[in-house]
Amino acid sequence: MSDVARLAGVSIKTVSRVVNDEPAVHPDTAERVVAAIEQLGFRRNLGARNLRRGSTTGTIGLIVEDVGNPFYSELNRAVERIATSFGRHVLTGSSEENSARERELALEFCARRVDGILVVPAGMQHGYLVPEMRAGTPVVFLDRPAGDIVADTVLVDNLGGTIEAVTHLVAHGHRRIAFVGDSPDIFTAAERLRGFREGCVRNGVSYDESLVMMRTPTPESIGQAVSTLLTGPSAATAVIAGNNRVAVNLLRALAHAEHRPAMVSFDDFELADLLDPPVTVVAHDVSALGHAAAELLFARIQGDQSAPRKVVLPVHLVARGSGEVAP
Repeated sequence: MSDVARLAGVSIKTVSRVVNDEPAVHPDTAERVVAAIEQLGFRRNLGARNLRRGSTTGTIGLIVEDVGNPFYSELNRAVERIATSFGRHVLTGSSEENSARERELALEFCARRVDGILVVPAGMQHGYLVPEMRAGTPVVFLDRPAGDIVADTVLVDNLGGTIEAVTHLVAHGHRRIAFVGDSPDIFTAAERLRGFREGCVRNGVSYDESLVMMRTPTPESIGQAVSTLLTGPSAATAVIAGNNRVAVNLLRALAHAEHRPAMVSFDDFELADLLDPPVTVVAHDVSALGHAAAELLFARIQGDQSAPRKVVLPVHLVARGSGEVAP
């Protein structure tokens, strides 16, 4: 600011008034200051300004598994919409399903004095956040709950959605139904497997452990699932994909199969409705998940001191064709 003041021939206070859009600066003087700012490439240090004023940093933190996953991209966009309406910006990082990375990101956001943090947890230990929460930084967990602390949480109905998928396939004549999910260490994967078991019981279908595969979805692991569960004389006639990444890898592995099983995916995904046959999905509104979590966070930022809340958002089955294929 001293350099700008010197070049424009004004006081530092005048530069401050122009930068902060304060009144009582003559238009010609303001124009001179703006020209000096452009010439020198001056930018305000918002962090320093806020530190001096004791005000907020104007940011919130968002930790997701992988920003490259379309699910989390949409979630990020939904959070940004709410944050923008409150005059905040969003700092986003990927934990890559690594609990140490999640902790590192969360504490880095806290060190930057974000006004609050949204976390899709990768681990089960979150005691490291307790001192920050006590110091006034609100934290909301979304898509998965915290492991060992009580905190605000926004989830979707993983259990009910998978039960509905099983019920739908049984209604179309299937009795041997496979379930291919993500790693069982992940809350959503474990809950959807629990829903699969419950769905089998409710519909009078024998739960067969040999028709279940739970592991991180890769082309290799899904290829093995197809050869193990979906081929041969005792193959399943239908399969439930535990998430969108499992579904995409399943479709690739089955692309040239002579006989394709009926299929329901938990999570919708891009172009699912344009495939042949279009993919039946258990859909939930990702934007609603982001909106609900962000709105809860900003309620806390604005002073809501009520007890921690757990919000469970509904899901619904969208029948498009792949889940209606007969055995």
